[in-house]
Amino acid sequence: MSAAMPPVRPHTHALPLRVGTRGSPLALIQTRGFLDSLTRFCPVLRDMNVFEEHAIRTTGDAVQDRRLAEIGGKGLFAKEIHEALALRLIDFAVHSLKDLETMLPPGIVLACTLKREDARDALILATPGQLADPANPFACLPARAVIGTASARRQAQLLHARPDLVITTLRGNVQTRLDKLAAGACDASLLAYAGLKRLGLAGRANVVLDPDAMVPAAGQGIVGVTVRADDTELHELLAAIEDPEAKAVATAERALLMRLDGSCRTPIGGHARLLPHGELHLSGLVARADGSFLLKRSLHGAASDAGRIGDELGASLRADSPGDLFA
Repeated sequence: MSAAMPPVRPHTHALPLRVGTRGSPLALIQTRGFLDSLTRFCPVLRDMNVFEEHAIRTTGDAVQDRRLAEIGGKGLFAKEIHEALALRLIDFAVHSLKDLETMLPPGIVLACTLKREDARDALILATPGQLADPANPFACLPARAVIGTASARRQAQLLHARPDLVITTLRGNVQTRLDKLAAGACDASLLAYAGLKRLGLAGRANVVLDPDAMVPAAGQGIVGVTVRADDTELHELLAAIEDPEAKAVATAERALLMRLDGSCRTPIGGHARLLPHGELHLSGLVARADGSFLLKRSLHGAASDAGRIGDELGASLRADSPGDLFA
């Protein structure tokens, strides 16, 4: 955003504090969970009617007939929200971290990450068949099954494991995709298990995929909050509710993304977890969308070195991948 940032507000925020979010049911649930965390930390806020929700329709939500890569990438789920933040129409914004671009607009910063929900992907079958073998979770899919997804990351890993599968684009919020699946648009789909759980739909998952079988998206299952860089008051408030483990794993995963610097067309996965004794384990993946190339590696080290671990693993993956993957 090239326009100069407006001058800083006076010392104390006017009330109510305005929170921006996408308008999907999942986004609203995540936003209300964030506000609940704030009021638990500062109970006096609960009875003051201090927060005001602003549901903002983003380009990513408005255009449903094409993949995100074709219309500008995953940052389109935050573009209009961050414009409202820069213009001081809202005070902070709540996002699914996996949908947040790695390089934020000037003057906008990621100020807080909340406790991670389950990071795994879930396989949902239109007609549940045989139970999946954890060692071979895609064996439950019939030959040449049609899989609905708009994720290059999921597509690449599916086709690498099962080249016979047919991929069709399936977009929309969680319930929309479940409805399309039930209506026969495809034989199966994949969704973030965290979203299903937050919506009370965990039972719709037929198989919850181990991260070794399907490396999740960087930031999956984490809610992130952005604010203006010059807003020290909200920075201090949000720092008090940040989850240290979420901060460490998000830092590693986003550093991996930053080093790879792939487009929305580049299938990239990143999943970090904390081990006993304060170590962090990070898995990363780079692939071709057709599954013909897939490189997966991991690295571990002190959680305090999360950024370095992500950067180092990203450099290793990039060095040994075909250059055209990042064009």
